[in-house]
Amino acid sequence: MGSAGPGVRERFEAAVNGCVPHAAGIESERLRGEGLLAPVVEAGRKLVPVFERLGWVPDVAVVLGSGLSGFEDHVESAERIPYGDAGLPSPGVAGHSGQLVLGTIRGRRVAVLAGRVHGYEGHEMPVVTAAVRTLAACGVRDLLLSNAAGAANPDYVPGDLMVIRDHINFMGSNPLRGPNAEGLGPRFPDMTEPYDAGVRGLFHAAAARNGIRMREGVYLALSGPSYETPAEIRAFRIWGADAVGMSTVPEVIVGRHAGMRVGAVSCITNMAAGLSGGLLSHDEVKQVGAAVSRSLAAVFEDVIAAL
Repeated sequence: MGSAGPGVRERFEAAVNGCVPHAAGIESERLRGEGLLAPVVEAGRKLVPVFERLGWVPDVAVVLGSGLSGFEDHVESAERIPYGDAGLPSPGVAGHSGQLVLGTIRGRRVAVLAGRVHGYEGHEMPVVTAAVRTLAACGVRDLLLSNAAGAANPDYVPGDLMVIRDHINFMGSNPLRGPNAEGLGPRFPDMTEPYDAGVRGLFHAAAARNGIRMREGVYLALSGPSYETPAEIRAFRIWGADAVGMSTVPEVIVGRHAGMRVGAVSCITNMAAGLSGGLLSHDEVKQVGAAVSRSLAAVFEDVIAAL
């Protein structure tokens, strides 16, 4: 179970400043001055005192996606912190409540991020990834994410759940661009297995116990906010994509950079452009997400307990 350990403040400062001789000098100033770590530093100022007061750091961070809110209500002994009070930007998309919920699920200490911000809202990558990087810097080691996605695989149907095996970053950016935060991770992190095989196995086992079909596939991330064209979906399918969306990949990259164990599930909320004959809408995304939220919650609870 997570704890404040040798000192969450010391751990956070070491991660942000780096653990190499030059980190307190020019490189560290560039990281802060250019804004690459500024959102993390700001969130750390708010969250480190919270963890010091609680006396523990979460074992698991959980990021909830569009239409999948409500899982935060499963947290016991919950302390709810609006993103603004946690030094984090508030989401501007319906279905993202914008709360950090700290507490326990099945005896495991958790930090549930009820909603995320997206690049298409106008945020730069350091802001999009600030919550995950801050929690990693504080000592959180496991990261679970959910998202709403469109099916590029014609065998999928709305309401399916898909554990992500791999991803294609087609967002046009990488959250690790710029000077490296060496206290968080290496300059060139390996991405051979961004989604931990053991965690994927836990998701499959949890789904089977709950009588839920769990697909497994490749998630392709785009910048948005426009939905994909039918021609794009045909191309992405040739590339091997099973689902498409506008999130998750930046958080996964910074999580793996920081050495976190990562698992993620897509809720298939609609067939992608050209596969259904109809038009796409965010209302459909929210409706299908809400319909499968109970199933998704059961799976996530089982996985958290097993980590």
